[in-house]
Amino acid sequence: MRLVIQRVSKASVEIEGKVNGKIDEGFMLLVGITNDDNKEVVEKMADKLINLRIFEDENEKLNLSLMDVKGEILSISQFTLYANCKKGRRPSFLDAAKPDLSKPLYEYFNEYLEKKGVHVETGIFGAMMNVSLINDGPTTIILDSKEIL
Repeated sequence: MRLVIQRVSKASVEIEGKVNGKIDEGFMLLVGITNDDNKEVVEKMADKLINLRIFEDENEKLNLSLMDVKGEILSISQFTLYANCKKGRRPSFLDAAKPDLSKPLYEYFNEYLEKKGVHVETGIFGAMMNVSLINDGPTTIILDSKEIL
């Protein structure tokens, strides 16, 4: 599993000209699922995500987590996070899980975050989406389950 985390002051996603999800302070996430991911990986990544201390405290130190600031999440499915560009000029997406695996795990990820007390807005899995955000900092972090679990 791979997450691109952008700390935002606002973010939204439009599908066919209509806002499907929007948040204020929190994370705009791009969520990629690979072939060997499972619910255990999803839960560990979600727990890591919501406890990352990347919000500033009163001393302007990155000491606060999403849970501490009661932030929200805009979660966007993104199979292209598993693009392999080693050969040729057109990326290969063989490492991205097929929808029959990735869609249920993506939905489980969002449900798990909600159970942890985080408000989650989403796009629509597989849809063409326009995402807008104000990156706060800017702060952008990549979490990859193969590197942290």
